[in-house]
Amino acid sequence: MTLAQRSNRIQAYFAELLGTGLLVAVVVGSGIMATNMSPDKGIDLLINTISTVFALALLIYLLGPISGAHFNPAVSVSEFLQKRLSGRDLLGYIPAQFLGGFLGAILANLMFKLPAINPSHHLRSGGNLLLGEVVATAGLLLVIQLIQNQGKGSVGPIVIAAWIGSAYFFTSSTSFANPAVTFARSFSNTFAGIDIRSVFTFVVAQLIGATIGTLLGRNLK
Repeated sequence: MTLAQRSNRIQAYFAELLGTGLLVAVVVGSGIMATNMSPDKGIDLLINTISTVFALALLIYLLGPISGAHFNPAVSVSEFLQKRLSGRDLLGYIPAQFLGGFLGAILANLMFKLPAINPSHHLRSGGNLLLGEVVATAGLLLVIQLIQNQGKGSVGPIVIAAWIGSAYFFTSSTSFANPAVTFARSFSNTFAGIDIRSVFTFVVAQLIGATIGTLLGRNLK
């Protein structure tokens, strides 16, 4: 590997860490801000959604050319299985995403004068919520596949953010759709948090959804 190749790989890993971290900071921070501003859960969800959609679109647009802007282990695994991401890069992306998400949660907590590590007590359980995660993640992976299959990568930031924004409202789980972000949100005992005991089943549902979305996308050109 040349020095330039090594530098590019490090940049890609850092982009995944930075992007996932900022995404989590936005999700958690806007959730805290929303509850501080209004006791209405509908308004809280709207504020959280708008902030997340704008930030996600910007992060994909700016960091996509560097790393592909996965910010999501489910996306990275899907790309690896379709031979669009090397095994070596997969082993770099996933730790970067989880670490970035964890740091993003700490950043959001500190910005609002909360303990840096603030474990969530917000249990999220029930088959309906897990079904919501399957649907949200399957839709996300399907959207990504269709964008790539149709050569429409330039609209990726808008289309992907649009799906997540919509899924915030129409899925029962409010669309976590990301194992790294789900894990990170367990460190925030706020509106956006999830109890660590709920993380495993959410991640399993997300991986099932990612598999479904990937398989659907492969058969739609």
